[in-house]
Amino acid sequence: MNRPWQRRLIAFGAIALGIVYLINPTAGVLELIPDALPFVGNLDEAAATTLVIWGIQAWRQASSALPALPEKRDPSKPAHNR
Repeated sequence: MNRPWQRRLIAFGAIALGIVYLINPTAGVLELIPDALPFVGNLDEAAATTLVIWGIQAWRQASSALPALPEKRDPSKPAHNR
């Protein structure tokens, strides 16, 4: 996966999946590990938080790997011929 747009796409998916899991709009239907279990009940939320943090980091790294946009040339200045 050496293309920045692929990394950004995967990062966006990770961020979206993690946030949807953390918000949990279905009131517990998506719960992988029940929160009532002692010590391990919140591991799925920790994994979702880690997924969101990784996605943000991957997004930022992919954004810095994108090529810079070309600068606009001032039409009043002559072009340099080399």
